[in-house]
Amino acid sequence: MKIPLKSGVKALIFDFDGTLVDTMPLHFKAWTQVFQRIGVDYPKDLFLKNAGLPSWKIADIVLQKAGVRNKFDPHVLSNLKYEIFNKLVPETKVIELVADIVYRYYDTMPLSIGTGGHIATVKLTLKHTGLDRYFDIIVTADDVSKYKPEPDTFLECARRMNTPPEYCQVFEDGDRGIEAAKKSRDDGY
Repeated sequence: MKIPLKSGVKALIFDFDGTLVDTMPLHFKAWTQVFQRIGVDYPKDLFLKNAGLPSWKIADIVLQKAGVRNKFDPHVLSNLKYEIFNKLVPETKVIELVADIVYRYYDTMPLSIGTGGHIATVKLTLKHTGLDRYFDIIVTADDVSKYKPEPDTFLECARRMNTPPEYCQVFEDGDRGIEAAKKSRDDGY
């Protein structure tokens, strides 16, 4: 099975976690370990709902819901989560159906990654999977001030690829990201 491109597409934007690489179980595993250390529950439905947000924002939401926001720093928990996750990176698998699109269109049109992830972790995962040679343009939560479901991540990808958003096709698996992709086609520059 091949995923078709829409007519008139001139550039491709890929979400990372859960779309291009199967890292969502690893992220959940890392978060579970972090929150267990401080005695906070992190249900899987809340994890899925928060997909696409930067880690510090996820930690902040979970701490608020648990009523312990004033006891822990979300940035410290986010850093701990990345330390744990980075050790799990060797378990990462490429999602071949989506990666086949990368292989097929590399060198024929601009490609970029638009993610709520952290740049060091994205680069580590790309290197581990061998996908690093395909992507020069990576937009992370560090590059925008508004996160998915806002379109800023994908609009920044389009800008860096020098392609109007209406000519970009986004590959995304999360609800927040799908909403952001739809908005990016409507907002323009």
